[in-house]
Amino acid sequence: MAKEKKKLRLVEPPADAETRIHDDHHLSVRLWLRMLACTNRIENVVRQNLQARFATTLPRFDLMAQLERAPQGLRMSELSQRMMVTGGNVTGITDGLEKEGLVVREVDPADRRVFYVKLSTEGQRQFRRMAAEHEQWVIELFDGISVKHKNQLVELLGEVKQHVR
Repeated sequence: MAKEKKKLRLVEPPADAETRIHDDHHLSVRLWLRMLACTNRIENVVRQNLQARFATTLPRFDLMAQLERAPQGLRMSELSQRMMVTGGNVTGITDGLEKEGLVVREVDPADRRVFYVKLSTEGQRQFRRMAAEHEQWVIELFDGISVKHKNQLVELLGEVKQHVR
């Protein structure tokens, strides 16, 4: 049997909505799609790095980040609001982190139906490690952009944020 020669072909990256936009589309739509494409690409890198380095997911990291900012703990409903996900999602993530000893649930003494979730000591330690690397990944992703342009982007996106409130 003769070996088949494999033809090498260039594989184009999958098109996203932003790359399919045309000049005749409204500038605001083009801007929104550009911002969305950038966000999605950055988020994908962060997701992949969290999985590869810490065998964890972005939602788990996000929940731990919320708890790190609230050392007194947060109610499940507060976590749900802050993360902008359903209570069921928060419960599932919290259950997994609790099984691993990274978070603890404490009953509210004033209302025994309410639980507060806090990072455990081990959760605090692990989150600090993840957060330090996460910060480096983000710094590296923006490394090719000048400080001047980064400041301009922060200012311009601040205006967008104020405008869309």
